[in-house]
Amino acid sequence: MTYRHLSLWHETTPTDWTPRASLDGDADADVAIVGAGYTGLWTAYYLAEADPSLRIVVVEAEVAGFGASGRNGGWCSALFPTALGEGQDAAMRASVDEVQRVSAAEGIDCHFVKGGTIVLARSRAQLARARAEYGDAVLSPEQAAQHLRATRTLGATYTPDCAAIHPGRLVRGLAEVVVRRGVVLHERTPALSITPGLVRTPRGSVRAPYVVRATEGFTPRLPGLARAVVPVYSLIVATEPLSPGVWDEIGLARRETFSDHRHLIVYGQRTADDRLVFGGRGAPYHLRSRVSPAFDHEPRVFAGLHATLLDLFPVLQRTRFTHAWGGPLGIPRDWCASVGLDRGTGLAWAGGYVGDGVSTTNLAGRTLRDLILDRRTDLTALPWVGHRSPRWEPEPLRWLGINAGLRAMTLADAEERLTGRPSLVGRVMAPLVGGHSA
Repeated sequence: MTYRHLSLWHETTPTDWTPRASLDGDADADVAIVGAGYTGLWTAYYLAEADPSLRIVVVEAEVAGFGASGRNGGWCSALFPTALGEGQDAAMRASVDEVQRVSAAEGIDCHFVKGGTIVLARSRAQLARARAEYGDAVLSPEQAAQHLRATRTLGATYTPDCAAIHPGRLVRGLAEVVVRRGVVLHERTPALSITPGLVRTPRGSVRAPYVVRATEGFTPRLPGLARAVVPVYSLIVATEPLSPGVWDEIGLARRETFSDHRHLIVYGQRTADDRLVFGGRGAPYHLRSRVSPAFDHEPRVFAGLHATLLDLFPVLQRTRFTHAWGGPLGIPRDWCASVGLDRGTGLAWAGGYVGDGVSTTNLAGRTLRDLILDRRTDLTALPWVGHRSPRWEPEPLRWLGINAGLRAMTLADAEERLTGRPSLVGRVMAPLVGGHSA
């Protein structure tokens, strides 16, 4: 497999995507990590920094950054998919700044710009939801236009706690840093099973007292974890670099990330090379949590994203769209990301980010470091630590429920455009398909 074709980020990352050596024979380690996305790499980074003598082995089924860490919308935000309280919120805000600090300290040029997030209200129903949640903090149309100039804007909300990044540059930079620090990274080495003290792969096993599962949307492939999370696809399109005149009409002068208050999540950013990257939900969930490269491209969803962008910004009518891609993200049954360590078995995990993983993975990596090193810290006391989400329903119930929910949210948005009133269907179905995806 070649990897540069996977997304805009893969194509524009100045790195060699040639896989590192696969595991060939058995190995011993102090910590074995399965998955070389953000979670696995941040965990390896902080462990190696805290104790350089640790033998850390990471195994990755493809290459570092193959999955959501290399394909997301590039939001490094303080969003957490479930409201767990001020402690979690403060930790998330700090994590955004920590990603910036490490990137600068390690020389990772991931195009980090903390311009915040502007979320538009473009119907009376969206404006009512925004006011119900944010009260007097809702911006007027004129104030919103200082950030982003889209059609039919009635108001907006803004938070400074988000940065736009180049995801591929961040994940590949992290991989290079951890290898320099002595971490052993085996690519093209899929884990066949994870059990206490052992990661089994096709050409050998890794033995370690601590084993970290960092597999996110690919978790259902592992034995015993078919219902732990569901892989839901998020798809993205990107334009050619836009001229200064077009950007004058759109805004985003500070590279703010943007969305709106519709039910079916959309998200966008202005890249460092002046492209518009825009993604959203809507792709179907596949029976039995199947994941396949064929699912990365859904022409109907790409067409919908294109149409939504033209509706937001008519100035894009003659713009060429150069890239379209997608990939799975992991969603737990209660929409609550979690991190933890079973000290009796040595099995650790982190994931279920519901698309809000760029900064949450950093928090997970620091938390796993503290748990594995048996430190009691403010991070290990956060409410998401040790959380256990219920399992998803067996098939075909989850296939029926998830896809019905996705369809219902699409209909809810259409209903609100026509009536201007909040959709009852949207309110009822929100727990099934809620959350952000960036």
